[in-house]
Amino acid sequence: MNIASLIRNPSVLETVRATCKQAGFQCVVYPTEALLFRALRRQSFDLILIDFPLAPSDDDSILSWLNCRTGDHTPVLGLSAVHDAHVTALVLNCGADDLLLRPFEPVELVARAHALTRRSNRRTVRRMIDLAGFALDRDASKFAYRGTPIELTPREFSMAWMFFSAPGVYISRETIGSSLWSADSEVAGRTIEQHVYKLRKKLQLGAERGVIIRTAYSQGYRLELIGQAALADGMEDAGAAD
Repeated sequence: MNIASLIRNPSVLETVRATCKQAGFQCVVYPTEALLFRALRRQSFDLILIDFPLAPSDDDSILSWLNCRTGDHTPVLGLSAVHDAHVTALVLNCGADDLLLRPFEPVELVARAHALTRRSNRRTVRRMIDLAGFALDRDASKFAYRGTPIELTPREFSMAWMFFSAPGVYISRETIGSSLWSADSEVAGRTIEQHVYKLRKKLQLGAERGVIIRTAYSQGYRLELIGQAALADGMEDAGAAD
């Protein structure tokens, strides 16, 4: 099993390395989030292992990445020293597949790693979004508005998926840069605005279609539903709840 890991605590890292070695796993350690994101775009892993040394906040960059990552079905196993149900729920709701509280027994880490990879290999994932007339098919990389296809580049599609998968949530430039450019935010930031502009233009976002991408220079970008689109989406949610 080939594992990509982000673990900053030396003692936890030593335990994980020893466990992986004994189990015959290959564990590649990345010291920063940017290096991990970059590696995930360039090579495939069987499992991603991420340690949360403290209770993460809602805008934690790792959680933002988990919530917005596209085109990657690799299971994610989190480690946490915080024994709190709200932290566990936050990490799982943002996209992690499992959370293992530490300290843990090595045999449990190995068993959970095997369980996650088995589950990942069995399932066939077909991810789609249908929002305000826009339809996104992630596996086929197809985008349409009310049945009419819209041609997007792979990077434009990935950016669109990030926005449409989390309407109302600001996505930071750092998250966009690391996820789509595999570069540090300063370099990617010079072109993010241009790509957002092109995406707005291609999708003809605005009041007529009821969808906009709002820019907040201190927070990033977020997709918003306005007018009839917001009303229709709210009615759909209410109907689903009923």
